Amino acid sequence: MAGLYLHIPFCKQACHYCDFHFSTSLKHQGGMVAAMQAELILRKAELSEPIKTIYLGGGTPSLLTPNQLEELFGTINMHYQLSDAIEFTLEANPDDIDESLLLAYKAVGVNRLSLGIQSFREQDLKFMNRAHDQRQAEQALDLVAKHFDDYSVDLIYGVPEMPLTVWEENLQKAFEAGVPHLSCYALTVEPDTALDRFIQKGVVAPVDEALAKAHYELLLDKTSDAGYINYEFSNFGKPGFQSQNNTAYWEGVPYLGIGPGAHSLVDHVRTWNISNNPLYIKSLQAGKRPHESEKLSLNDRYNEYIMTGLRTAKGVSLAKISEEFGAVYRQYAESLLPELQAKNWIFLDGDDLHVPRSSKFVSDGIAAELFKLL
Repeated sequence: MAGLYLHIPFCKQACHYCDFHFSTSLKHQGGMVAAMQAELILRKAELSEPIKTIYLGGGTPSLLTPNQLEELFGTINMHYQLSDAIEFTLEANPDDIDESLLLAYKAVGVNRLSLGIQSFREQDLKFMNRAHDQRQAEQALDLVAKHFDDYSVDLIYGVPEMPLTVWEENLQKAFEAGVPHLSCYALTVEPDTALDRFIQKGVVAPVDEALAKAHYELLLDKTSDAGYINYEFSNFGKPGFQSQNNTAYWEGVPYLGIGPGAHSLVDHVRTWNISNNPLYIKSLQAGKRPHESEKLSLNDRYNEYIMTGLRTAKGVSLAKISEEFGAVYRQYAESLLPELQAKNWIFLDGDDLHVPRSSKFVSDGIAAELFKLL
């Protein structure tokens, strides 16, 4: 199976923490949809397997009109082989949601929504420069729950000066609403974002890693008590509601990324499109895809498997390391285990490596300890 990711590079306004590619000017939106259709057609031979997941991210996909969404899905349906049980996810912002839009999504074929709430507290939303307010977040959640059985809510933790009690209230609101899937991310200060500049100028308090860790520990406890499965570091699903798109990504399933700034991974080759809306549109109008690429080495692939695998409940399989990368890589990983086990950073369950509950917050750092450097 394979996946399609469509990057919709438009937003009403810039969130202070975001470093994804987007534009707040919507004047090229129609041309962008046409260019993305052209890219879909241009690249249709790259995937020989049926499409299992379609994911519209951004940016803000809910800024697309129903007609534009229908045009994109019509092109996909015409030129790609789709699985019978496809997961079709669309990211939506609360301020865009109304009943008619949700019905239009269902009519096109969207069967899963990812709702970017981030916080139910007004103070946090203003701090992040989100386009919606607390009332819109709650109303949108009610509407989505009314029309979709399968949906996810995004929440951000580690916000400076956010008490544990407030973070717990955010989680409790999601639990009480019956949200079947949560994606929870630590606030990260990316270079050259508004948040980065505010911190450097002393306008806002710096991100406190100890606070973020405390929030994450509470997240693990409360989601477990509420019946969620932490199947990947940031993702929590009720039984039967794990995201197929997320799971495929962490397991290295091939996917095409369509749109400016989108990444793809097929046959161990990673490609990424230019992050420039006008140049992307102009290139596709000329029948060319503006992109760069790199062939992943065996070492790159091993390191990526370690990084992604240790973030998941499935863990890293020593047997898979032997099969895909060779005995040398397994021997290398095994040689590092005694020290990592002594620090309680890794434990073995049969032939599989896992990060223990007490060390989950530093999973990426632990993975780096197992990287093979050339």
